[in-house]
Amino acid sequence: MSKELSPKYNPAEVEAGRYTKWLEADSFAPSGDAEAKPYSIVIPPPNVTGKLHLGHAWDTTLQDIIIRQKRMQGYDTLWLPGMDHAGIATQAKVEERLREQGISRYDLGRDKFLDKVWEWKDEYASTIKEQWGKLGLSLDYSRERFTLDDGLSDAVKKVFVELYKKGLIYRGEFIINWDPAARTALSDIEVIHKDVEGAFYHMNYLLEDGSGALEVATTRPETMFGDVAVAVNPEDLRYKDLIGKNVILPIVNKPIPIVGDEHADPEFGTGVVKVTPAHDPNDFEVGKRHDLPQVNVMNDDGTMNELAGEFVGMDRFDARKATVKKLEELGQLVKIEQRVHSVGHSERSGAVVEPRLSTQWFVKMDQLAKNAIANQETEDKVSFYPPRFNDTFLQWMENVHDWVISRQLWWGHQIPAWYNEAGEMYVGEEAPEGDGWVQDEDVLDTWFSSALWPFSTMGWPNEEATDFNRYFPTSTLVTGYDIIFFWVSRMIFQSLEFTDRRPFKNVLIHGLIRDEQGRKMSKSLGNGIDPMDVIDQYGADALRWFLSNGSAPGQDVRFSYEKMDASWNFINKIWNISRYILMNNEGLTLADAKANVAKVAADKAGNVTDKWILHNLNETIGKVTDAFEKFEFGIAGHQLYNFIWDEFADWYVELTKEVLYSDNEDDKVITRSVLLYTLDQILRLLHPIMPFVTEEIFGQISEGSIVSADYPVVTPAFENKAAHQGVESLKDLIRAVRNSRSEVNVAPSKPITILIKTADSQLEDFFTANVNYIKRFTNPEHLEISSTIAAPELAMSSVITGAEIFLPLADLLNVTEELERLNKELAKWQKELDMVGKKLSNERFVQNAKPEVVDKERQKQADYQTKYDATKERIAEMEKLV
Repeated sequence: MSKELSPKYNPAEVEAGRYTKWLEADSFAPSGDAEAKPYSIVIPPPNVTGKLHLGHAWDTTLQDIIIRQKRMQGYDTLWLPGMDHAGIATQAKVEERLREQGISRYDLGRDKFLDKVWEWKDEYASTIKEQWGKLGLSLDYSRERFTLDDGLSDAVKKVFVELYKKGLIYRGEFIINWDPAARTALSDIEVIHKDVEGAFYHMNYLLEDGSGALEVATTRPETMFGDVAVAVNPEDLRYKDLIGKNVILPIVNKPIPIVGDEHADPEFGTGVVKVTPAHDPNDFEVGKRHDLPQVNVMNDDGTMNELAGEFVGMDRFDARKATVKKLEELGQLVKIEQRVHSVGHSERSGAVVEPRLSTQWFVKMDQLAKNAIANQETEDKVSFYPPRFNDTFLQWMENVHDWVISRQLWWGHQIPAWYNEAGEMYVGEEAPEGDGWVQDEDVLDTWFSSALWPFSTMGWPNEEATDFNRYFPTSTLVTGYDIIFFWVSRMIFQSLEFTDRRPFKNVLIHGLIRDEQGRKMSKSLGNGIDPMDVIDQYGADALRWFLSNGSAPGQDVRFSYEKMDASWNFINKIWNISRYILMNNEGLTLADAKANVAKVAADKAGNVTDKWILHNLNETIGKVTDAFEKFEFGIAGHQLYNFIWDEFADWYVELTKEVLYSDNEDDKVITRSVLLYTLDQILRLLHPIMPFVTEEIFGQISEGSIVSADYPVVTPAFENKAAHQGVESLKDLIRAVRNSRSEVNVAPSKPITILIKTADSQLEDFFTANVNYIKRFTNPEHLEISSTIAAPELAMSSVITGAEIFLPLADLLNVTEELERLNKELAKWQKELDMVGKKLSNERFVQNAKPEVVDKERQKQADYQTKYDATKERIAEMEKLV
């Protein structure tokens, strides 16, 4: 141990090579201790579509904080890394790259195209792993998984086949969400609805008998070539006599029937609706009820097919304009009614989604959803943090639709179904025997494989797998609220179905990273932040500190460089106080320091400030540990910041100078020991959040790595309320004198008279016993401490708990200004009294809060009342001088 730190904190220098050393030492592998309690996390696998963004950095930092703390607490920890093949997203990226080269996937064919996608995967997986390293993530790479790995693919096939055998997967022709750009089906939650400017197009469908016309309104006139009927409500007196007759479909000039169906709302529009079963989910149901044909008039790329007649080959939106123009020419366009309406867009490509009749594979969700809902009432439930997201989960499961799981892509898990020319279908984990079988060309929705992630990564379906038996169910999942529906819910119902257990005990939900103005980060706004750029500028520890302290669970966080500056400054403060402690170490070892601290705790050595800082350290350990258990990292960070900066650096380190600059060598050893021990405990508390800088400093005071060091625990022997109260009074006294000096511009270096009127003998004895601190930090020319001091007429006065402080500065004091200051003080104490009074007058608070909490509020009330009364009395005295 060199006992030296560089003069200036340089994150690049501190972090360089550190991660590689951890990996070489196998620091992140499970302990293998069979007696230790297991704690496991599986990383939400990032898509191999590009680099990690700030949201990934936040998500993985929170996971690393949890796993590093649990590792230090002696758990047998596993944090399993991996990545997702991300079917639509990755295929779209690769196709975009090929288009730039003038090539399409069809030019290459399936196998060669997939070779290109694997090349892309390898390229970006390598980049992602580099970024994980830069963030300092303590992942066990020996267990790294990819959703297209052989083992995971086996799990996918088994789940598909089992669900099919149970009747929970079926194949059928239904209206689905179709992405014409990606040319694939989408599930409901992959569709984003946006309000757009559109129109209702009113047109006349002439009655076949020439007796008139029915006015029909639609937002999509280009689909009229697939109309097979018009519907009216059978209770609608205007039209009920027309049911069974025909109208002539405009442009196409063929007769189609008028049917009676409750789907037609007499109160909406004209009360007449066109029925296009192949292009509208409601019309599809109407068609089934009336045994109507299903006529698809579009190709899979959103162009019109041959059934659109003269509009064949046109893009659907161009065909819309052309159709309207044609209707106008024929005199059958009644009017165009402009309106804003909600239109579905593909989450991946941004294309307007087309409802389209298509043969697809579906998961029947009814029973799976009921099982997931029922499980939340058992001891095996998944606990959501914050709890309100449990309601979000339940509401979605209660209203879930069957899940379309087939995708018309090449990149992904090919559906394990085969067909032959005889029209037979075979579903199995392996191809059927014999010739003539062709596998279904579609692949499964990416979320189908991701839903198995917590257990497929552990070796399932081999239920004898060591990791599956040891680490499943996992302990905690960390993810954003935006994928509760996509991923969290699906992992829960699949895990319950196939393992009879929840996939994880806890789900910590965080929000989104936004810019300083609260806007979502996006390419279109140009407000995205690359986390690697932030690390280059500030270091990983500063970014991690900001991300862990940004917000409460479930809340969004706003990124700002001002906050990053504050994070860097905090670490720099830690660095500087560490240098101070090491420079004053005088060869002391951490083992010696611990032995000496034990003497302080046993009241056999040390002064009151040593006992005070150990008491406060103890409280901080308890509060931080409790906050970690609740995943309230912002609260934990606040506690750490206050203790490290305010109490340890600004107060204790300064107070120790009274001893370190003295001639008492025994006292110096004790004080150095408390400094070193407290620094050691601070580093351990901070390590889960700031792994790099804590490892660097820890290396100067101890052997081994802080990664596997013991996490601090509360030490009952450190509790010392008397020392705590005494030093807090001492701090209040020093602050009060400094503030009063500042009010009248008296320099700290100028000696002055200080009179301290105590309210009880105990405080008087404490101040007298520690008068050396008062003298060092207030610089008195004359100092009196007594309960019998009479308040001087012309003096600055301050009230602290248990005492009044007077600074006779007659030649500098402006009575009017002093009265103004005292009245502000009085208002402050009145505000505090009002707040605590309101709380104590609330019967629900008094009855439901813990007795010690209520008692603490009553103590505050008594203290504020004493300060209010003393201030008011002083005002009355000063007013006599005006």
